[in-house]
Amino acid sequence: MDAGLVTPCAGSAPTRKVRGLTLRPLPKTVAPVPDELLTGWLTRLAATNYCAFLELLAHVEIEGWHSFTLDFELEATAAERIAVAARVDPAIVQSLTFPALSLTEAVLTARIPFQSCPECSRRGLALKHWRRAWAFDCQICGTRLAPIVAKPYGELLPEKLLRRARIGAGLLEQAATCNGTVRLRRAMQAVTFAMAIKNVRGDPAFALQSFNQKARLFFLAAIAAAQKRPLVKAALFSANGDDFSRVALLRAYQKEPRLIAAVDHICVAISAKG
Repeated sequence: MDAGLVTPCAGSAPTRKVRGLTLRPLPKTVAPVPDELLTGWLTRLAATNYCAFLELLAHVEIEGWHSFTLDFELEATAAERIAVAARVDPAIVQSLTFPALSLTEAVLTARIPFQSCPECSRRGLALKHWRRAWAFDCQICGTRLAPIVAKPYGELLPEKLLRRARIGAGLLEQAATCNGTVRLRRAMQAVTFAMAIKNVRGDPAFALQSFNQKARLFFLAAIAAAQKRPLVKAALFSANGDDFSRVALLRAYQKEPRLIAAVDHICVAISAKG
């Protein structure tokens, strides 16, 4: 454990009663870092005090199954109990949870971890931005994020794919955080086409949170690629793909018949040249 992240507490603290529950503060507390998740901080706090994460939750009378929702929903009573045990202000505890999210941000924010920073994870950290579908590089150390379920010796990825995926991630972040409805729709359409090429079914937002690193990078790269000549790319996908590609095309543009007609026109021209 990084000594700089731990704050020892001098002497023992008296027990305190919090809404009917008598609590004894833990021997040591841990200073949270910017953007840290509540569950990640509690895990570090438990390790510093030589107990398990679930044992710490039991100490403050939080059921273990609540651990899956703590980062998104935390009652004031639970925050106060954690604050007393950790010797911090309840506001600090609440700040470690996700704020109220827009519908778009909620869909593009993973409920469970799907990637992390190899470097910061060694320090026991778990940060909020790692849960975002557009997250690509760690904002703390700059290391490229890696899937939670990774191959033992890593995977050598083409630099061109990484470069385009990083650009696509940036475009997705702009669309999601700036309420860019049109840009977000275009990004999701690009991912839909990419899923068709890879023969992947499901929701594009969830595909961007895939444990399959190469597939996720391909989907992000598609967002960047779609910025240049998107109609030609859509026609190529449709002309050279299978029936599923055509279905994906129709689903993506079901409310834009004129766009479908334009893609079909280009598709005919491509076939004639072929």
